[in-house]
Amino acid sequence: MALSIHVNGGTEPKQFQEPVENPEFDYSQRGQWLRAAVLGANDGLVSVSSLLMGVGSVKQDVKAMVLAGFAGLIAGACSMAIGEFVSVYTQRDVEMAQMKRDGEKRSPTVDENDRRMEKKERLPSPGLAAGASALAFSVGAVLPLLAAAFIRDHKVRMAVVVVVASVALMVFGVMGALLGGAPVAKSSGRVLVGGWIAMGITFGLTKLIGLNGM
Repeated sequence: MALSIHVNGGTEPKQFQEPVENPEFDYSQRGQWLRAAVLGANDGLVSVSSLLMGVGSVKQDVKAMVLAGFAGLIAGACSMAIGEFVSVYTQRDVEMAQMKRDGEKRSPTVDENDRRMEKKERLPSPGLAAGASALAFSVGAVLPLLAAAFIRDHKVRMAVVVVVASVALMVFGVMGALLGGAPVAKSSGRVLVGGWIAMGITFGLTKLIGLNGM
């Protein structure tokens, strides 16, 4: 028995096509590691740069600035790691509890169990998030610290810290915008201006307190 195949219009529709990039890609899916990396580095950069500017406003000794900056790096990295660990662990506990309540309401099927296991595997790891935050903070914090450590002249040292911090802020702002799908100019501008404000306030208030003899 012969088997005939009819093709409409003399053309055969394509059965396989190259995957097309989805323009509606959800950039928020990158939020966990983006926040722990780029924003963590930005926090380290702004914190230690501001700390160096504050100490430098009342102390011209390079050793005092470097020691204060190093202490800020260690304290900030530990704070970021602990805060991220607690935050992610709390989020994980909430989602696990919700999945448990959903499973108690109905008898789970094989498909539902598979989906639940997949969802558990996709939950963020508190340890990895904490380590990423500490590392990112340290990377950002070490930039102004290294810039200040090898310059003896006080005024030049302060200027170099501001320049290095400004360039790094622009880079982090652009990286965050590109990875998060946000406008590059607005994002990097906000990061840069925010860093300048933090350094300026720290410099001004510390100098004011130092002039009053405290």
